[in-house]
Amino acid sequence: MIKEWIENNLKGDPIIWAIVLALSVLSILVVYSATGTLAYAKMGGDTEYYLVKHSVLTILSLVAIWGAHKIDYRYYSKLSKLALWVSVPLLMITYLFGNTMNEASRWLTIPVINQAFQPSDLAKLALFVTIASILSKRQQSEEELKESLIPILLWCGVICGLIAMSNFSTAVLIFATCMLLMFIGRVPVKYLAMLVMIGALSGAVALTLGQRGQTVISRVQAFLSDDESTLPFQAQQSYIAVASGGIVGKGPGQSDQRNFLPHPYSDFIYAIIIEEYGMIGGVAVILLYLALLYRGMIVFMQSERAYGGLLSAALSFALVMQAFINMGVAVGLGPITGLPLPLVSMGGTSQLFMGISIGIILSVSRGELDEFPSDVKGNGKRKVAAMA
Repeated sequence: MIKEWIENNLKGDPIIWAIVLALSVLSILVVYSATGTLAYAKMGGDTEYYLVKHSVLTILSLVAIWGAHKIDYRYYSKLSKLALWVSVPLLMITYLFGNTMNEASRWLTIPVINQAFQPSDLAKLALFVTIASILSKRQQSEEELKESLIPILLWCGVICGLIAMSNFSTAVLIFATCMLLMFIGRVPVKYLAMLVMIGALSGAVALTLGQRGQTVISRVQAFLSDDESTLPFQAQQSYIAVASGGIVGKGPGQSDQRNFLPHPYSDFIYAIIIEEYGMIGGVAVILLYLALLYRGMIVFMQSERAYGGLLSAALSFALVMQAFINMGVAVGLGPITGLPLPLVSMGGTSQLFMGISIGIILSVSRGELDEFPSDVKGNGKRKVAAMA
């Protein structure tokens, strides 16, 4: 009965479903451990407060995955441009009047439900869908690709520039994904150079006029410095957690550094994973993300429609690259950023948008199994030449 229900309701790539469920279970376990002390101090001894909150959000993100994967992915292109136009004023309002945390305005509070919302999550998803849609309609010749460059370059510059004003690391991630998307979409290298120039200009403006310019520069300098006295406190505590984990770790719920490490439930949750589950647990998480990327690329390669292939590649790459940046920071392979570990870190609406992204990948994999009707207009069956 359970098997029949799964076959009828969880469509698409089964390995992606398995990876998502595995990371979701790990997320609940590690977040519960990482927030125990915080909950006890801030919630009057209720150590299960964040466990319940995060579990609800995790379940909602799984529902978002399920709902998104039931929709024919070709319909998302119809909504993406509207979402982009909505994102621009939202990003401006957030920068000027949003909730400020750590000297950065990245959140808007949604009335009624009183839940913080990052417009950058909406903008990122809408941008990827829009670029994939535009490129998929211009696959017949280089002249057609040229026609699509101006809107792509403009949208990339505007969205990445606005996000970089308060969240530089997220803007860099989005920009890198756009570069990859244009490359596999057969955009000539000389035009990619134009995007690099636009990105450099947007980045320079954001560092000069934005809220995080000095923070970005100081973090990069601290990472490149050989002087251990300049090592940030977060990095020190993260390295201690990683070093004390050993091969098998201290065991679930036995972390000591959760009491000292800032944001052990989000930015540095990978350090807690290694401390509690050891090198074995840390490597297992890496393999899960690599498997997720591999399956996303399989969907890309098997896609008969350029739009579906480009969309799967962009969303898979962005998710896994963010994961590796987060894990790299925790073990000292990169400067400190504010990027959470996808599907694992405690979050809010960002978890829901991540769920929608994975649901779209699963929807693409469903489409390649011919589970959707073929009469949806636009984004035809022209396969990206790079797949051949």
